[in-house]
Amino acid sequence: MTAYKSDLLRLLDERGYIHQATDAAGLDALATKEVVPGYIGFDPTAPSLHVGSLVQIMLLRRLQQAGHKPIVLMGGGTGKIGDPSFKDEARKLLTNEVIQENCASIRRIFERFLTFGNGPTDAVMLDNSEWLDALEYIPFLREVGQHFSINRMLSFDSVKLRLDREQSLSFLEFNYMILQAYDFMELSRRAACRLQMGGSDQWGNIVNGIELARRMDGTEVYGVTTPLITTADGGKMGKTMSGAVWLHEDQLTAYDYWQFWRNTDDRDVGRFLRLFTDVPLDEIERLEQLEGAEINAAKIALANAATEMCRGADAAKLAEETARKTFEEGATGGNLPVFEAEGAISILDALVGLNFVTSKKEARRLIEGGGARINGEAVSDENIMIPSGSDEIKLSAGKKKHGILRFS
Repeated sequence: MTAYKSDLLRLLDERGYIHQATDAAGLDALATKEVVPGYIGFDPTAPSLHVGSLVQIMLLRRLQQAGHKPIVLMGGGTGKIGDPSFKDEARKLLTNEVIQENCASIRRIFERFLTFGNGPTDAVMLDNSEWLDALEYIPFLREVGQHFSINRMLSFDSVKLRLDREQSLSFLEFNYMILQAYDFMELSRRAACRLQMGGSDQWGNIVNGIELARRMDGTEVYGVTTPLITTADGGKMGKTMSGAVWLHEDQLTAYDYWQFWRNTDDRDVGRFLRLFTDVPLDEIERLEQLEGAEINAAKIALANAATEMCRGADAAKLAEETARKTFEEGATGGNLPVFEAEGAISILDALVGLNFVTSKKEARRLIEGGGARINGEAVSDENIMIPSGSDEIKLSAGKKKHGILRFS
């Protein structure tokens, strides 16, 4: 690890957040002298963010913990375009009304992780539609566009990926990196923002913003990116067979959220405790030394800490108790996901309805592999119908996914 002087970079380094920094020494020196406002942008493409955004949310939390000011920038303006970085195709364009509804919904997530207010280190949420919607095209091209080289923009990996695959990249999307660079400069003017953070896929966009601020205003600003967070088996963080792991409870139950963390690969436990919880480093070092069956204690500590931060202490406690009853006592538990059927239902439809699988084809594969059970009994026939007169039924997929089938 690098011997940083500031609490900010020491904290980020110790917990594994730093992948690249534009001028680490300059940022380190600045962070020892004054409060550094720093921002990360989020596109409001859905009512909730998912676990794939959590490392960035935690990065803002660390910024505040180190005595600096987090700026949450909602892409109410850029969200009308969509970030093309490393995407295979253009995103569906959203209406202004949907974008604003999503922004309001997403704010509730940040209020769990950050302290908002008017103080020097209190978090603020801004929306880039405040300045982007008011831009006039010709003046913008004259004042800002002249600072961007098409040759250099084409060299960024996020653009090259689409072009190399011969996939269409619209002029609308191509403008995204210019607008994001403009965001950084505008935030430096409006909020004295000196730092932009983001995932490693944002490196090109961040560098563009730093150069624009220097060329137009002579302002020195900085950038930090996080590594791509993958699981030990090489999978993308937050991608599961059942779909995205949403942070809002109305899109994913607290029990399922807890189980996501409880099911962490043994090799990832220490790293995820550092990135996604406030568990002290010495305690993490103790937990990651556990071996064999004892590693489950570390996974439960991870699940409890991550769930408490996102869903609250009561939700974490209830999820842990439900899991204990389900796995240790064989009980159904009162907090398992529930699917209500109106009449007799096939085992395939029931497995899909509980979000254990995303299709009947996956359900068939689960049954063929011996992973589906009804009240603890293995299912071998994919054609089984569950009659509507049945009592409350416990369905399972593998050893760790359980749910309740009820009839309305």
